[in-house]
Amino acid sequence: MSLPPWLEQLTGKDDIWIVEVFVVVLLTLVIAFVVRLMLAHLIKRAENTKNTWDDALLCAIHQPLKWLIWLVGISWAAEIASTESEAFVTAVTSARRVGVIVILSWFIVRFILRAERNLMDPAFTAKPMDETTVLAIGKLLRISVILTAALVILQSFGYSISGVLAFGGIGGLAVGFAAKDLLANFFGGLMIYLDRPFAVGDWIRSPDQEIEGTVEDIGWRLTRIRTFDKRPLYIPNATFTQISVENPSRMYNRRIKETIGIRYDDAGKMRVIIDRVKAMLQAHPEIDTSQTLIVNFNSFAASSLDFFIYTFTKTTDWVKYHEIKQDVLLKVLEIIEAQGAECAFPTSTVHVPDEISIHTQAG
Repeated sequence: MSLPPWLEQLTGKDDIWIVEVFVVVLLTLVIAFVVRLMLAHLIKRAENTKNTWDDALLCAIHQPLKWLIWLVGISWAAEIASTESEAFVTAVTSARRVGVIVILSWFIVRFILRAERNLMDPAFTAKPMDETTVLAIGKLLRISVILTAALVILQSFGYSISGVLAFGGIGGLAVGFAAKDLLANFFGGLMIYLDRPFAVGDWIRSPDQEIEGTVEDIGWRLTRIRTFDKRPLYIPNATFTQISVENPSRMYNRRIKETIGIRYDDAGKMRVIIDRVKAMLQAHPEIDTSQTLIVNFNSFAASSLDFFIYTFTKTTDWVKYHEIKQDVLLKVLEIIEAQGAECAFPTSTVHVPDEISIHTQAG
């Protein structure tokens, strides 16, 4: 590849490759500078609008396009400088082809990463997508881009893709036996993405194992959970296919279930206490009256007459739930005391006969 013949007429020389290289490098520099200014202007305009895709495209293309311009320019200059060496020209052409594939793949991966952030950001979309779904789709797309780029590069060097795929099919059996745990974790992660028993940000726990905390990341091999004492807990995904998982984050309500005992001496006041406790719960602004609400005399205990409260709060927030529960129990105490009754505690009664006579015998 060379510049037009008018450059030879302008210099009056036959061997002008040095001048051609200089012109190509200068032209590359000018184009790179102009493109950088244009992209900076477009990015600044895109920042004033909150469109998911134009921001992702411009931010993703900025660096790859700069490298693409310099790759084409330098490879063109190298071809001009090595016109007498056919092998070198072939090597430069192959390097440029590989470079273009790598830069194009880099751009697509950057675009996917930026689109992931925008799709989950309320500033770019009125209805942000679920973080777990977006991350799963993004990982699949990035893996597909990288594998496709690798196969295309192999094809550009003369390797048969069909042969590579056939070798992969045969070798896959050996790899499968050697890395069965890795594959089990991979498919475990895939099941999490498909079944969605939990998502990033959910509080989960398992009654089968000592697992409890907030999900921070769901990878293809491990899931990272932050325990309540702020320690990171890394769990292989295959574990979730063999254990039960509770997801309190998806609760609709939280339950208050308490048994309260009053003294046997206050038995005549039990009906009034129960009626007033039930009325208090029905009027409480944080109690969900559309759910089951029970206040009933329950049992004759050893030291008390027991009634129980069974109801649900509107909130599922753990801290707020305990504040509501505290308020309910304090109001129950106020109702009991207002009736002149008392809460019972374990007691023992000793019965002494009315008359005790002591007989003495005179000596």
